[in-house]
Order: sequence, then structure tokens, then C-alpha cells
Amino acid sequence: MSRKEVRERLLAGAVSCLQEKGYARTTARDLVAASGTNLASIGYHFGGKDALLNEAIIACFEAWTVRTEQAVFADTLGTPRELLERAMAALVDVFGEMRPTLMGCVEGYPAALREEALRERLAGAYGQAREAGVGILRRAAAESGIELPVAPEVLISVVIAISDGLMIQWLLDPESTPDSRQVVDALAALSAVL
Repeated sequence: MSRKEVRERLLAGAVSCLQEKGYARTTARDLVAASGTNLASIGYHFGGKDALLNEAIIACFEAWTVRTEQAVFADTLGTPRELLERAMAALVDVFGEMRPTLMGCVEGYPAALREEALRERLAGAYGQAREAGVGILRRAAAESGIELPVAPEVLISVVIAISDGLMIQWLLDPESTPDSRQVVDALAALSAVL
């Protein structure tokens, strides 16, 4: 097995462990079992168990960003509202199928509060998500011929905050959490009264 293959297997195994056991309960032996590698390979490729789990969390965030971008541009753009509905659907209506991944990601937040390396990596992942979102927004605005009312960085940060907040609500109480259409309707209603 090549070094690249070992690294990829370790990362895939770490994502699997995050989904099945969670951040705090995953041991180095779990990672070895899930990846079919050996203990020494964790240190060689990632510097340790925590660093590997941190990379797995980042990989989950990055995959979600790519998935959202693909969903937004999977069809003709349509109106700004339709575009927002597609984006919110890709961010919110996927919670059920992504539950194990979401749990692993959320478990990474407390660790990031105490571990500078993870905090920096998560901040970087959020930066990449914002950058990708700004790119989506600018492309959509250009293709639709609309002018954005505020800076795209601000709009995307708010959309991410809404998505993250709904994710936490959904993990705690899925039945009471609004779906993407309800979110877009609520944003439209807020816009009408402001």
C-alpha cells in the first residue's frame, strides 16, 4: 500500500469513527481497526490520533461545502429565492442523512475551544466555506443579472450561521426544526417587515 493510500484509509477510517463513536470516544485502536492500518501510521501521517480526528472533522466540513455548491448549480439558476431555496435545502434538508457526520462535527467544537490547532483548522474550514459561498453568490448574481444588496461575505456568514444554528437545533429536536422552505419563508417575512 502506498503512503497516499495509507493516509486516505486513515482519514476515511477517522470519518467512520467520528460517525460511529464520536470524537471523544474514538481511540487510536479504533482508528487502526477502521482503516486497516497500524498504530505507527497514525503518528507518521498525522502526528497523532487527535490530529487525525481533526483532519476528519475538516474533511466533513469541506465535503458539505462541495455538496452545497453542486446542489446550487445542478439546475438552471432561476430567481434569487429559488437559488436560496436550493442552497438552504442543501444545507438544512440533509440533516437526516448526515446525522452521524453532523454529530462528529459538533463534537469537534468543544475540543477546538481548548486546542489551538483544531480551532485554527476549523476557522480555516469556515473561511473556505465562506469563500466558496461568496463564489457561488457572485456567480449566481452575475448569471442572474442581479445586484447584491449587501456584501456577499456578510450574506454568506449569515447563511452559515443559520445553517449551523439549525443543525444544532435539529440534533437536539428534529421535529421542531424548520425545513429549508420554512427558513426561506421566514427570511422573506423578516425582509418584508424590516
